Amino acid sequence: MLKFSLRGVTAPGHPLWMCGLRPFFLFAALAAPLLMLLWSLFLATGMPLPAVPGGPFVWHAHELLFGFAIAAMAGFLLTVVPEFAGGGDFPARPVRKLATLWLLGRLAFWLSGAFGAAMLAAAALAHLALLAGLARLAAPRLWRDPERRHLAFLWALAGLAVCMAGFYFDALAGASPARWLHAALGVFMALIIVALSRISMRIVNAALADAGVAGVEYRARPPRRNLAIVCIALYTAAEFLVPGARLSGWLALAAAAALFNLMNDWHIGRVLFRRLPLMLYGIYVFMAAGYATMGVALVFETGAFSAGRHLLTVGALGLAIYAVMSIAGRAHCGTPFETRLWQPAGAALLALAALLRALSAWPGADTQVLLVAAGLLWTAAFGLFAWHMAPLFLAPRADGLSGCKGTAIP
Repeated sequence: MLKFSLRGVTAPGHPLWMCGLRPFFLFAALAAPLLMLLWSLFLATGMPLPAVPGGPFVWHAHELLFGFAIAAMAGFLLTVVPEFAGGGDFPARPVRKLATLWLLGRLAFWLSGAFGAAMLAAAALAHLALLAGLARLAAPRLWRDPERRHLAFLWALAGLAVCMAGFYFDALAGASPARWLHAALGVFMALIIVALSRISMRIVNAALADAGVAGVEYRARPPRRNLAIVCIALYTAAEFLVPGARLSGWLALAAAAALFNLMNDWHIGRVLFRRLPLMLYGIYVFMAAGYATMGVALVFETGAFSAGRHLLTVGALGLAIYAVMSIAGRAHCGTPFETRLWQPAGAALLALAALLRALSAWPGADTQVLLVAAGLLWTAAFGLFAWHMAPLFLAPRADGLSGCKGTAIP
């Protein structure tokens, strides 16, 4: 276990502020097991959750997307934008302000049921200010790139800002805000594809080189990637405008087909079964299966739509964040890539959690038991992650350097 200290953690010189991913990956690592444990206790015992507009199900989805996933995304962008677009690490001061906004957003939203519209408005301002702050840091660098190869990250931020603004507008107006959470999930799916196209080329080609495979190169082909993103965007728009329509089902099936087509890029032999390539490939498996399940449910009215939705959230989103934080977290904290068994064990727990959550939606299933079991498996997976990775974000770099500079991929 790394030596770390919480003394002076709010000071700019503490290791927590050495790199933009550190505070946000720490937030995500701690939030993931805590939020799901609270949700599991609610399902198992009826333990009350924070009273928020829309009730416990909106609280659950909001915290998964606008709490846990936004934290992971913020940490990722604050680290890879300097790496991809140059300009050096972001200073500690603006990163600390963004971290404070994330914490204020959690507090204000959780208290919005007790203190009403004023607290809900405060939550909206904190969340939107967080996204605006990220855009203010990232946009100039992404735009200065002569080829503007990474502007997709900026469009994803804009899409999430629209979803977040819509959510709080509906909530303040007394309407159900859930449709905006569903739209945000679509934005996250597209963002995952964009991010994985950058990460996977390094990881898979490094695995090919390490295995001594000659004459084979993995390439994330833009046409396949763009087709998948367009299909996901079309389904997301249709679900928002005409929820439950058969048209949405056909578009979900199109998204699934585009994702299966995208997965053909990955079929490069036995190297695919190494831990990191397989973990990244599994994200696409769950994403394609999720859209296929939702499409079949809508077109043929099977009643299993929720199964598909949770293959996306528990499977694709959960595994994507787990994998990216595992890889980038160690690389940008100056630590060699993980070789212990806890990392694939946690990924396997997440995969099993996604399957059990999907099974809970099928007719005849013991829904409550499967829901609670899935929640506890997710809690265990991210509990493992937090136990092994949280100290890393609070300790000085293991290689004695400072900043976000990544270690070489083995």
